[in-house]
Amino acid sequence: MSVSDQGATVWLTGLPSAGKTTIAYALAERLGAEGHRVEVLDGDEIREFLSAGLGFSREDRHTNVQRIGFVAELLASNGVKALVPVIAPFADSREAVRKRHAAEGTPYLEVHVATPVEVCSERDVKGLYAKQAAGEISGLTGVDDPYEAPESPDLRIESHTQSVQESASALHALLTERGLA
Repeated sequence: MSVSDQGATVWLTGLPSAGKTTIAYALAERLGAEGHRVEVLDGDEIREFLSAGLGFSREDRHTNVQRIGFVAELLASNGVKALVPVIAPFADSREAVRKRHAAEGTPYLEVHVATPVEVCSERDVKGLYAKQAAGEISGLTGVDDPYEAPESPDLRIESHTQSVQESASALHALLTERGLA
């Protein structure tokens, strides 16, 4: 099997604790084992380094998503599979990233990790839902801040009804179908 040198951005959007990052790393491991060049642009790491100083206002969230989209497109246009597990709560921000990729002729896939907020709050990987419930934080996406779910993503993953490996396999199948894996 020949490895596609074609780069692509795979944007995994969803609520906090939906499983975006876990699925991205499982897919990255598989793609890497197949010989693909792959990078995971983790939203928390990006906020710490590339977007340090930004808050969580709508404008700051948009700026953050655009910065990540720029880096993802740059990597993808150079033959890297850029896996981007980032909430990106606003449809217009995600659409701007899609348009940037289209203008450059770079493949872009939007994946909605569609985990219900009740499941996310039970998982509560970073303790955000508990902090929000205790009144320690506000502006939690999907609870007291909006999340605009994609209307027609390239793939919708129901991570609460399938394993991480099943989710990563579904995403790998989409990449294969599109000639990207």
